[in-house]
Amino acid sequence: MEPCKLCPRCCGADRVKNFGFCGAGENLRVALVSLHKWEEPCLVGKNGAGTIFFSHCNLKCVYCQNFSISHEGFGAEISVARLAEIFIEQQKRGAANIELVTPTHYADKICAAIDIAKERGLTLPIVWNSNAYENLSTLELLKNRVDIFLPDLKYFDDEPAKIFSNAPNYFATASAAIKKMFELVGSPKFDGDKMIGGVIVRHLILPNFRRDSIKIVDWLYKTFGDKIFISLMNQYTPIFRAGEFKKINRPLTTFEYKSVVNHAAELGIKNCFIQFGKTADKNFIPDFNLAGV
Repeated sequence: MEPCKLCPRCCGADRVKNFGFCGAGENLRVALVSLHKWEEPCLVGKNGAGTIFFSHCNLKCVYCQNFSISHEGFGAEISVARLAEIFIEQQKRGAANIELVTPTHYADKICAAIDIAKERGLTLPIVWNSNAYENLSTLELLKNRVDIFLPDLKYFDDEPAKIFSNAPNYFATASAAIKKMFELVGSPKFDGDKMIGGVIVRHLILPNFRRDSIKIVDWLYKTFGDKIFISLMNQYTPIFRAGEFKKINRPLTTFEYKSVVNHAAELGIKNCFIQFGKTADKNFIPDFNLAGV
């Protein structure tokens, strides 16, 4: 961390003394530990995914539904040893996996916690749930530690990436990262209905940007075919600072979502999750109350 180059920002912050671009300091910070049942079906099992929500983020998405932890940094500081204990506790609760949510800026300490927990009997698959804005060198640290990558590929064109997430060169960076993720874990592996290895690429469709979404679907299928899963999400909710941006200050329409889903079907994509019903609801946002921390 001296200087910090864990993410593509390479901001060079000495996080022992200061905060990085992401807002994180030296120590791990966690806002919620839970059994989460609203993930893709292959990740939840009987009891839910064993989610651990980390505070801060290396993106600055103006519509982030978790803004209280990603932007405002709500959470409690914990040690590497405590994180390893949390992994074991999630296993005892019957979690389907250990799902690390927005973990990139703590990658070095998370790796240490994984190693400790495995020595103590952790056997659950490790899920790396990130925004895909990753350094290849950081991803290399995850080799033989992370089993499932769950990146959210947000944008194809650079303009919305810069405007809405302050993320220059987003697609070039994220696409290279996803290729690296696939290199590390390969094609999907299952134990019954439960995924134990592989890549699921999420994409949240934004209002007025369905054509950008179609470009993402095209790239994913051309690059990976059915060797990965794609998860097309219609749950966009205009929240946080979205009201400052006219194009995204409304929910997604049924037409916008179906046009992307239909395009995926026309391409012949088989491994694709889609959402039904009213998912654009603030009630689906977790209650970040430090439970389990």
